[in-house]
Amino acid sequence: MKTIVQNAQEPLRKQFKEAPALAMVTDHARTCGTNPADPFHTLVEPMDGCGVCVPVGVHRAVGGLHDAPTPGDMLCAALAACQDSAVRMVANRLGIEIIHLEVRVTAQVDVRGALGMDTAVPVGFQSMTCDIHLSVQESTPPKLLVALHAAAQRCCVVQQTLHQPPPVTTRFRTFSPSAVESNEISVASKQ
Repeated sequence: MKTIVQNAQEPLRKQFKEAPALAMVTDHARTCGTNPADPFHTLVEPMDGCGVCVPVGVHRAVGGLHDAPTPGDMLCAALAACQDSAVRMVANRLGIEIIHLEVRVTAQVDVRGALGMDTAVPVGFQSMTCDIHLSVQESTPPKLLVALHAAAQRCCVVQQTLHQPPPVTTRFRTFSPSAVESNEISVASKQ
């Protein structure tokens, strides 16, 4: 008997095998803050157009109030959510019954880099830890758990992206009320 994940993925696997271009998907998000004069708060809409805006604040370590999730918290949340989903889906495919699952992600950053205080300090997280607390049915064979651990890490898109980051291009499109045209500057990340 097929699992719910197998039933959902089987037609997709067939479709993507026949037409690999269909497997390329695009995720997106946008900020939708209402007060551009507030340097410490905004809103972000994951899945642009879904209508769900999440408040975002600035960490107190860089001068913010830290009264809402920070971008670093959102990055940790993205990894936790993706790893949780990967574990659940792989466990379902393998027929492993999960009793309890909690994924906790922590990240450490030296903010002197972001504050421009020391060029030797990188801007960005120096380390991230993903702790997975998993309880499964007692009769689960250890061999299946090993397969679950390996496949869940391999299938976690966010974790794999963090391990091998893609190039990121940032485009600044600057408009002024009196300008007829906008100015655009593109900056590609260094690998």
